[in-house]
Amino acid sequence: MMDDEICTTDKIVATAQCVAGTIGTMHNHDIENRSHDAARRMVAGAIADPFFAEALFDALPDVVFFVKDERGRYVVVNQTLVQRCGQRHKSALLGRSADELFRAPFGQTFLAQDQAVLAGGNDIEDQLELHLYPSRDPGWCLTRKTALRDAAGRIVGLTGISRDLAMADKKNPAYRKVAAAVNLIQEAYGEPLPLAALARTAHMSVAQIERYFLRIFHITPRQMIIKTRVEAASRLLAGEASVAEIAQACGYGDHSAFTRQFKATTGFTPTQFRQLNLP
Repeated sequence: MMDDEICTTDKIVATAQCVAGTIGTMHNHDIENRSHDAARRMVAGAIADPFFAEALFDALPDVVFFVKDERGRYVVVNQTLVQRCGQRHKSALLGRSADELFRAPFGQTFLAQDQAVLAGGNDIEDQLELHLYPSRDPGWCLTRKTALRDAAGRIVGLTGISRDLAMADKKNPAYRKVAAAVNLIQEAYGEPLPLAALARTAHMSVAQIERYFLRIFHITPRQMIIKTRVEAASRLLAGEASVAEIAQACGYGDHSAFTRQFKATTGFTPTQFRQLNLP
């Protein structure tokens, strides 16, 4: 009986020590976090120019960077955006909103995005978009927009970036396996393409193929499908086929679903896109 009591006592002591150690670790982490927060606030308060990142983004030719006020007007832009708008100086963009810089209805689409973020809606995270800048050919990018808040939590503006979609990393050892799934997308984009089917084609799990797509192509498999379908639809819109026929050919059984997806990606409805005089 004495041995049982000793054993039980030892377990209680060990458990207490473990709990105490855990609490001590959590306490230390809490102290570190408070210290980091204090350091962040100190640096933030010491910085004379809150837009110090502007010069850094000026050095990135494949990234568009901007800050806008509560009315969606540009207050900070990088040189890449200036060049792609066909301008020489940043002053040509500052104080203007997207609908004043980009032709209709593209500018209105950008402005609607801004207004949704400024109204307290969800931030935009890595939205696949086809951008049509006045000074360059159409190009794919991933766009992020997030609201800027003051100390009281009130939205006072927004900031965002658009990153050019990078070329595939063909040196990645998994490229050949993933390429089989990409070939399936390119050959059968007009058919249903569930993620499980793409994973089987690449002899991977769903989690693996999603991870490798991001690593190699910098987009998800679903974004790859959207990109391929929109590119195909863009080509077909140059012909005589009806929008409904094009929707069906590109894997959209629902005409309205195709129109919504096409507009969300390009900024134009299929009919508007057909009327454009693209290079």
